[in-house]
This record gives sequence, C-alpha cells and structure tokens, in this order.
Amino acid sequence: MMRTSPASASAAPRNDWSAPAEEIVIGKDILELLSSAMYVDPMSIYREYIQNAADSIDDARQSSVLGSEDEGKVSIAIDHAARTVRIRDNGQGIPARSFVRRLTSLGASTKRGSSARGFRGVGRLAGLGYCQELIFRTRAPGEATVSELRWDCRKLKAALQSSEATADVLTLVRDVVAHRKIRAEDHPAHFFEVELKGIIRHKNDRLLSQEAIADYLSQVAPVPFSPECKFTPEIAAALRAHVSLGDLCITVGDLPAPLSRPFRSQLDLGDDVLDDYTDLQIHHIPGLDGDLAAICWVLHHGYAGAIPQASLVKGLRLRVGNIQVGDNALLEELFTESRFNAWTVGEVHVLDKRIVPNGRRDHFEQNAHYNNLLTHLAPITRDISKRCRTSSIKRKWLRDFEMNYTVASEKIEIISQGTLALSQRKELARSAEKAIATLEKIAHMDGLDLGADQSLAPRVRAIRSRLSEALGMALEDSPLAELPKAKRKMYEHLFSLIYECSANRVAAKSLVDRILEKVV
Repeated sequence: MMRTSPASASAAPRNDWSAPAEEIVIGKDILELLSSAMYVDPMSIYREYIQNAADSIDDARQSSVLGSEDEGKVSIAIDHAARTVRIRDNGQGIPARSFVRRLTSLGASTKRGSSARGFRGVGRLAGLGYCQELIFRTRAPGEATVSELRWDCRKLKAALQSSEATADVLTLVRDVVAHRKIRAEDHPAHFFEVELKGIIRHKNDRLLSQEAIADYLSQVAPVPFSPECKFTPEIAAALRAHVSLGDLCITVGDLPAPLSRPFRSQLDLGDDVLDDYTDLQIHHIPGLDGDLAAICWVLHHGYAGAIPQASLVKGLRLRVGNIQVGDNALLEELFTESRFNAWTVGEVHVLDKRIVPNGRRDHFEQNAHYNNLLTHLAPITRDISKRCRTSSIKRKWLRDFEMNYTVASEKIEIISQGTLALSQRKELARSAEKAIATLEKIAHMDGLDLGADQSLAPRVRAIRSRLSEALGMALEDSPLAELPKAKRKMYEHLFSLIYECSANRVAAKSLVDRILEKVV
C-alpha cells in the first residue's frame, strides 16, 4: 500500500471548503457599536446630521429642486423645556417608497461611490445614545404626505442592557422602530428633519446649549467664511476652484445671524489682546499619481503663543467635503514641537478620494495616500514651527531688552538724585553701562527686525545720553550741597544703606525723596 508523505499531502489541492450550514446571527450589540459607542463626543451628532443635510441639499441642486440662487438652509430649533432639538433642511428629502428601508438599513448607504460626504450609512444613528426618542421626518417633491419614523431609544437601551434578551439585530430593530404617514399641511414641499426628544444631560448640557452648538458647527460644518476676515475672498477663491464648499445657511435657536466660519481679520489671544493676520499662504499638495490631493491654506500672524481654545481657530485642521475630520490636534505630531500646532491657524482640504475618513470621522484610514499627504505637509509645518521658534526667541530678546532698560533707568535716576558719594555713583554708572551694552547688543541683532517705527536703537541712544547727563552733574547741583560737609557725608552714608538694604530700588528711591523733602 502506497503512503502519502506529509509534504505531498499539504501540497494537494483542497476542495472540501463549504459555506456554514448554520444560520449566521448578527447580535443586538452591533446597534450599540454603531451608535453611542461610535460617537463618543456627543457634539459629533450635530456634525453627522449636518453632513447628511449638506448631501441632501447637493442632491436638490443637482435635480433642480433648488435653483442656483436658492440657499441651502438648515434650521436647528431648541426646546429647553421639552429637552428637544429639531434639525431641518430644505434638501431633496427621501421618497416615501424607500423611506423606511433607507432609515432602518445599517451600513448600506446609497452614497457609496458618489461625491457625497457620507457613505457608510451609520451617521443617522448618531443620536440613538443621547435621547429618549429619535424621529425622522421627510417629504420628497410632489408627495402629499410626510413620512415619519421613530426609534424608541429607551426601549432600545433596555434591550441592549438586558442579559436575557438574545434577539438578533433585525428583530431588535423591528421591535423599537415604528413608522407612519402624516398630513403634510404644515410642512414644506421638500425637506428632511431629525428630532431628538428627551435629550440626556451630558457635559454641562452642551447638547441643548445654542452657543455651544453654534461654536461647534462654525468650526466643523460647511458654512461660509465671514466677510469680516480680509482674507476671505482669497481663501474662498482658492478652494472653490476644487472644493464644493456647500456654504450652508445654518441658524441655531434664536441666535440673531446664520453661522459663519470663526476666522476674522484679527486673532483674539484673550485678555483683550489681539494679533493681526499678516499674510496668507496657499499650498497645492500633489497625490501619488501627480493629481491634486489637497489644498492647504495657512494664515500667518505674530505667533505670540498658544491660541486660546475659545478663539475657535486653534490648530491646523483637516477637512473632507468642507467638513472637519478629527479635532484641532490631529496634525500636531507633524510639528517640530507639538505645542506649535496650537499657535497655528489653517486648514487642509482633502480632495483625493483615496484619503478616507474612518468610521468615527475622528481620523483617517491609514494608507499610502494618507501618508503621502503627511509627507507633503511636513515642510509646511516645519516652516510654521520655525516662525513660532523665531517669534519665541524674539519675544525673549524683547523681554531681556525691557528688563535691562528698566535696570539702567533705575540706576540713572538714583545717580541723578545726587544723594550718594562719588564712588557709589561711579559704581552705579558701571552697572548701568553694562545694562546699556546689553541693550545695544539686542538692538543690533539680525533676527530682530521690528521695522523703522519700532526700532530699539533710538531708545538706546536716549538712555546713554541720560547716563552722560547724570554723570556730568556738578556737586553743587546735589540737593545736599548746602549742608555742612560732615552732615552731607552722614546723609550720603544713610542713603547708601537704604539702597543697599532695600529689595526694591524704586521704593528705596521714593523713601530717599521723602527724606530729602524733610532735610533740605
């Protein structure tokens, strides 16, 4: 009998594979993974619903439901008493025949492969973990009724927490979802809205704060740049050639004006300190195939330090479809010092469809195309880092200048007071001269270009002149000149001790001045 060796057995073709005969079960917990577990930052639910609204408005434009002059509008109504938020857009709407199927399907988006911003088919579930009821309503053009679908989030949460229930996801969805048609008399001819009822209290109740919602969406949503920013025309023109900006008209609660991007012509550094934007740089980033992968714009300013979070413009940020991906710290590792990202104002608009946001939209899928983007961004962030470092060094020089200027001024004032012996005046003059030498060194540094009106050289010349005048003061100009020699020597010694023992020269001089008023 012929035996088969192990080597020949492993090399033999295997044709005994077969599909599982048992029924494949998708458990109920998949709903939690696609809702509250997916969207850990509660504010991101607004980004998801605005993203869907933007896509629906784009569809309305392509089908001529909205004309070229018609605004894409999104209204966010807040009812604090009922703890309810309603987000309504004037987009295409969803036809009644496909409404229930599209709103209950999981991960089966019809947008995949299109130019739409969303494509995974889970964004509409974002609100499930943050309210008691999640309701969708819509009306497509020409329809006489409004389609409505309701998720019972309390029932869903109880089922997910139960250790007894073993239902699969299909059974669970059928158990917590209901739909109906209602009369359309009070509703627009075409719209889509999501209503979150019974919103849970989370993080200072930010989900119901119109100011917090407005601040968040002004950063992440496709809203227009503000006309208050002098660089708006240049930025918008550079982007519009390649990016569908959307420029939605989003109103929030009873805030008086629609949202706009937070960039203005000045940078608010807090404590009533403003820094002017000085110039705009626009970079075109190539893809691996030589096509355009992204457009990056950076607004340069004085780089006076980390930008406060409250300014809403902190950090170099990434956007796809003019919607922000991740937060303001996503690219901080590209900077020579990560802290310099917080000094930066700018955006990277991704155009390459192969650079794909991950499911949470808090980062990107890691692939060669994303790595190519980072490679081309590195020189940009190095340049910004250099500007930050130069600015930091310049501020240190200026602080040193002011410190030495103060030291020299205090010593010159004491010399001019005429209350010390000649030897002590000369000692103070040597100390003042040393401080002035430091001032001259700083004033002539190559990297310290402050412009003609802010030049330090005139201040150096002026303080040197003051020192010469103080040293040239004659003995008879001293306030002690009229006193007998012995008494004058006594006061000179007393005043010398006051200056020597005092930790504060300004306070010591003030004390000497008061004594002089009594003596002379």
